[in-house]
Amino acid sequence: MGTYHQSAQQAAGVACVPDAYSFSESQSPRARFLLMVSALIIGVVGGGVLQHAVPAQDAFTGMFLIIALVGGFLSTWSPCGYSSLSLLRPAGKYSARSVLRWAPTFFTHAVGYAVGAVVLGGMLGAAGWLLFRNVPLQYSVGILAVLGLGYGAHQLGFLRMPYPQRRAQVPHDARFRFRSSVIGLLYGFSLGMNYLTYVQTPMLYIVTGVALFVGDIKTAIAVIALFNIGRCLPVAVNFLPVKDQSVQAWLARWQESAVEVDGFLLLSLGAAALTMLAL
Repeated sequence: MGTYHQSAQQAAGVACVPDAYSFSESQSPRARFLLMVSALIIGVVGGGVLQHAVPAQDAFTGMFLIIALVGGFLSTWSPCGYSSLSLLRPAGKYSARSVLRWAPTFFTHAVGYAVGAVVLGGMLGAAGWLLFRNVPLQYSVGILAVLGLGYGAHQLGFLRMPYPQRRAQVPHDARFRFRSSVIGLLYGFSLGMNYLTYVQTPMLYIVTGVALFVGDIKTAIAVIALFNIGRCLPVAVNFLPVKDQSVQAWLARWQESAVEVDGFLLLSLGAAALTMLAL
């Protein structure tokens, strides 16, 4: 199992959980540098093509959709992603009956994410309406693009960016105190708030920035909900006849790639957005 999962299982309360910056430093500097350069080149070329192919606002919206959905999915590689997949599982031997008994847990888990999106999105939308509703689109896109470049370099280990988060997991002992459906709801809300537990992808910060800059509560809620959909859907793997050990092994095997995809997308989309603004 990956070192993050091991350290996560040992963590308690707000114990420190290392982020992807530390993880990326274990990879070849040359390989990471080539990945960064290729992401920037693709971003610049792609931004130039998009500038002449589609309206700028549509292009920026498409970039955000990619960040939100892919970012939510990449958060599965956080310690709480491991926990949700392994702790929110059908009880007993896999069968149609055990899955049917488990289905309310998945439903309440999704409800928890939805409530988290309403609460967090509502707060961000209200703050954005007060502070940023008159900020021009090009300014907000420029700020988020620069952040994307910074956090993309952070993921690949070339730049240390601030990573303000509560480095904690969902409470594992809850499974001894509540029924499965209640645990699903509690976990969904904790994860759906996004800042109550640790999230390994800095795409969360871009999504947060979008929710602030839109300056509208309903849109901000939709923005966070989109990210939360990407976070929640992987738990649906528990509907399938797969063993927990197989799922965890697959996550560990692709953990390095998840960090690389994260950094690559942040760099390429950030470069594309800045290129479109400059042209």
